[in-house]
Amino acid sequence: MNLLHRKLESDYRDAMGQLLVLYTQVDRLIMEACAERIASAPDEAAKLGLAKQVGDESRHVNIQREWMEKFGTSETPVISEQQEKAILDHFRQLDWLDFLADMYLCVEALGSDAVEQVVPLADPGTKESLRIPLQDELDHIAFGVNRLKQELSHMAPAEREAFLDRIPERIRMLNQSFHGMGLNVKVLFEAVGADYGELCKSVLQRKDEVLKEVSEPLAA
Repeated sequence: MNLLHRKLESDYRDAMGQLLVLYTQVDRLIMEACAERIASAPDEAAKLGLAKQVGDESRHVNIQREWMEKFGTSETPVISEQQEKAILDHFRQLDWLDFLADMYLCVEALGSDAVEQVVPLADPGTKESLRIPLQDELDHIAFGVNRLKQELSHMAPAEREAFLDRIPERIRMLNQSFHGMGLNVKVLFEAVGADYGELCKSVLQRKDEVLKEVSEPLAA
């Protein structure tokens, strides 16, 4: 292996290691935010959906931590303790509808799309470590989207449209907050072989798809 190949391999391992730490931190934060929300959820179906997600996210954290130990990456947090607190504080102050929008449309739907762009480029061990988490995310997104549609169906048309019109701005603000944390995700994604421009296009397309899905009426 020549020096260039060794450098590329080292860059890949460093970047993928940081992404694995980031994914694991985010899953743990989602777990905590959903666990805290169970008590105030509006009904039993919502409580059960959140409780399932808490169990799923706990499993994801364990899977990813086991793989990181084998992968040999540093487990130094990518998101600081202060930033973690700010994220949890954000979700704590949301009402139920805004919690659904921020958690399931921005964090889950768009975040999982970004992860999916990396999976085909990843080493076999990392691919396997993300297989179950990404499968579970589909259930979480479906729960959040269907629950949001259910809540919107009970609103007056003008109120419903006003809420839907605010969602893109909520997504933009959350994305801005994420980038404001100082994480150079562009460098990390490119170091593992991703085309960052294409990745961003995919996430934007997913945003349009999920917004369209939420705005459609509930199936009879």
